Amino acid sequence: MEELLKVFDKNALIVGFLAVGLLAYFSDLFSKKVLNGRIPGSAIAIFLGLVLGYVGGVFTGGDKGLSDIPIFRGVGVLGGSMFRDFAIVATALGASFLLIKKSGVLGLISLIFGILIFFISGVAMAWLWGYRDAVSLATIGAGACTYIVGPVTGAALGASSEVIALSIAAGVVKTIAVTIFTPILAEKISLNDAGSAMAFGGIMGTSSGVAAGLAATDPKLVPYGAVTATFYTGLGCLLCPSLLYYLIEILL
Repeated sequence: MEELLKVFDKNALIVGFLAVGLLAYFSDLFSKKVLNGRIPGSAIAIFLGLVLGYVGGVFTGGDKGLSDIPIFRGVGVLGGSMFRDFAIVATALGASFLLIKKSGVLGLISLIFGILIFFISGVAMAWLWGYRDAVSLATIGAGACTYIVGPVTGAALGASSEVIALSIAAGVVKTIAVTIFTPILAEKISLNDAGSAMAFGGIMGTSSGVAAGLAATDPKLVPYGAVTATFYTGLGCLLCPSLLYYLIEILL
């Protein structure tokens, strides 16, 4: 056992990849087998990651969550800003310029409209929670856009770990809600063609939630919703820590 722990210690990053991979695999398996895909595996994995981070912090008395446990210190590197930014750039590079043009003005309007709605909602929620500084308000507002935009904004503005965690939680709740209610409300909101799917993806923004919700509604709509939802994250990462943050500062 001592030798095994030495191997884990020398290969901390690999152990981090293994831990996250197993968590993602079993979350996806649980989503498909138990929940019939109603909640995406990514949302479950993120929720469990938050729980494990809390447990790790309580167990060790540290401030870095699960990575405070020596065997899992590679998770801290894997969850750092370098890999986070790499994942965001990789996602953006996977989008097609031809599909951007296809979404046209409808996609652009839905993106801006969607980001503003959820950002303002998140800021209002943060205000009700008692936050009064621009950094916290902008970070939680960005988290209401998606659970990726929140931590990116928080890291850029220097928000506390508590505020960043709240922003991620807000984004996860949104993802789960979009996944569950999309097939239920699809008929009522006329979500039945490519145009409406692109508008829906741009307004909701959460890629995993939109993809899962549209898959449960009509699999043919998934690519169209994914087009605008993909760029929602990039646009949110651009606007939230810059223009929208400065607007909050001016208002305060």
